[in-house]
Amino acid sequence: MKLKKWLPYIISAGIALGVGVLSGLLSMNGMEVYAQNTVKPALTPPGWVFAAVWTVLYILMGISAARIWLLPDSPGRSKGLNLYVAQLIMNFFWSLIFFNLRAYGFAVLWLLGLWILVFLMIRDFYKLDKTAAYLQIPYLIWLTFAAYLNIGVWVLNS
Repeated sequence: MKLKKWLPYIISAGIALGVGVLSGLLSMNGMEVYAQNTVKPALTPPGWVFAAVWTVLYILMGISAARIWLLPDSPGRSKGLNLYVAQLIMNFFWSLIFFNLRAYGFAVLWLLGLWILVFLMIRDFYKLDKTAAYLQIPYLIWLTFAAYLNIGVWVLNS
């Protein structure tokens, strides 16, 4: 019986982690080139930090989305989940744009769009479930830091 209670959270976190893992696998070669040939801004953490932070963030995203999914159907719930899916898709493609294409300027714009979607998602989640909204705040903070790093890489490598 306990597994049934946790199953939506496990599935939702698994989907979010799966998106991150697939994006990472598809951009792995680009990450290697980036690590070896790119001038990075001050405050760039070691590579292992990114994997650790993203793992935690994807789990928090999945738990948050499951909390919204488990609510009764409503227009607000649908809107919030649509924003969640949209930001997850944008999140997936950012790595490909940044690492594989090395389109650093375009990646900044893409990240700005992602940041706005996450902000709107948090706003809409807050109306439905404050905890679900709060679970997304570390993600928004990390995206803000990622924007600093992305802009720094763009400026230093243009």
